[in-house]
Amino acid sequence: MKTSGNTILVTGGGTGIGRALAHAWHDAGNVVIVTGRTLASLEETVAGREGLHAMVLDVTDPAAIAAFAAQVVARFPALNVLVNNAGIMRYEEIGTARDLGDAQAMITTNLLGPIRMTDALVDHLAGQADAAIVNVSSGLAFVPLVIAPTYNATKAALHSYTQSLRVALAGKVEVIELAPPGVQTDITPGQATREGYLPLATYIAQTMDLFAQVPTPAEVCVPNTLFLRNAEREGRYEQTFAMLNRL
Repeated sequence: MKTSGNTILVTGGGTGIGRALAHAWHDAGNVVIVTGRTLASLEETVAGREGLHAMVLDVTDPAAIAAFAAQVVARFPALNVLVNNAGIMRYEEIGTARDLGDAQAMITTNLLGPIRMTDALVDHLAGQADAAIVNVSSGLAFVPLVIAPTYNATKAALHSYTQSLRVALAGKVEVIELAPPGVQTDITPGQATREGYLPLATYIAQTMDLFAQVPTPAEVCVPNTLFLRNAEREGRYEQTFAMLNRL
């Protein structure tokens, strides 16, 4: 993936990793469009930055995605990079019957959202030079956190989907998986200051260094992610699972 000269669409760009990625790519010389459900947070992301644009989108709404795809391509015909970043994480107790609303919301946002966004824009991207799709999964795709079972599952599914997409689009669109570790953001209560999680600025700096490699790694995994990504390969999965879940 080129480091500059792109037109990049980042879903979930109003907060957290999405906002920080949008700023980093904008600073590197790219036109960036951020989407999200809340206009106020998107306006905070783009404030004072020419070439950084906000467009409201709810990735849980298939009709909205279809309409948005037509609008964004008409407004930004040079769009060549899609970053499927929008996601939600909710803790669950699965040892007893419960309301499945949170599980359904995570599946719709974290898995169907990227699939639908990709489907809506893949034909356009395939016609662009230097096109790329970046799917944001998680280190928890590789070693699950017991209190976030559906979240882990959506990210593991997105990892699998991304592998298939990479082969299907070979020679047309570069497909990259970005798998964050635990990062200090507001995705869960108290996480922005949680000890042991990677500061957001540190994570973004490490990530941008990896995107600057030539060629770009198929899986962009900072060192904290590699601890999870390589646990099974290195024969320490059970130890890592126990450590992650403090068993």
